[in-house]
Amino acid sequence: MALLIALASPQVVGAQQSMPATGAMSPEQVQAVEKIVHDYLLRNPQVILDAVEQLEQKRNDEAQAAAKTAMAEHRDELLHDPTSPVAGNPNGDVTIVEFFDYRCPYCKQVEPSLAQLRKDDQKLRFVYKEFPILGPDSVIASHAALAARKQDKYQPFHDALMAARGHLDEATIFAIAADTGLDVQRLKADMKSPDVEAVISRNMALAHVLNINGTPGFIVGDQLVPGAVELADLKKLVAEARK
Repeated sequence: MALLIALASPQVVGAQQSMPATGAMSPEQVQAVEKIVHDYLLRNPQVILDAVEQLEQKRNDEAQAAAKTAMAEHRDELLHDPTSPVAGNPNGDVTIVEFFDYRCPYCKQVEPSLAQLRKDDQKLRFVYKEFPILGPDSVIASHAALAARKQDKYQPFHDALMAARGHLDEATIFAIAADTGLDVQRLKADMKSPDVEAVISRNMALAHVLNINGTPGFIVGDQLVPGAVELADLKKLVAEARK
């Protein structure tokens, strides 16, 4: 009731305040105020839209502030975890961290932009955070990719998995591994290593702390950016981080 009155015009508030201060309003008074509010909102629907927009903006601002605090507290885990694969310039002045899933269509959509960004900007460092949240096949793909590091083929295997179209199931994952030049039997054995599972577990915990619930999720400087990002926007984020 208070929210509806707050959304309404000053005249509505004045009408309520003019009622006798004898405790709770009578049913008749409640009905009178509700009708005034109802009629006002029907005439001015933008009031509700503005209130919803302000609430959404407030929530976004609070979430971004909380994310910045969490990023500062977990900066070393984000940027310098030695178990996270790194691409680009290892000594780059700006680092882009990506939480991704090989079965995520939006991750695949943004991959060409990331490749172009690495090509255009030789000062960028990329950190990959395997974040398999889209089912068992996603988990298999991430285990396989991390295990491929033991054969020094993480990057080409990662690129091939991202380039794959259609259903990415277990058989397809290992077929891509073979095409990439990996020893598949060794890969399957290395996938069972506790070290591989530990990397994914740490990434899951870190994503939870940062409130990353979907893929892709990017961190550039002190900005957390969810979803597929256009190349131009990525370049703007990098430029801001460099400042």
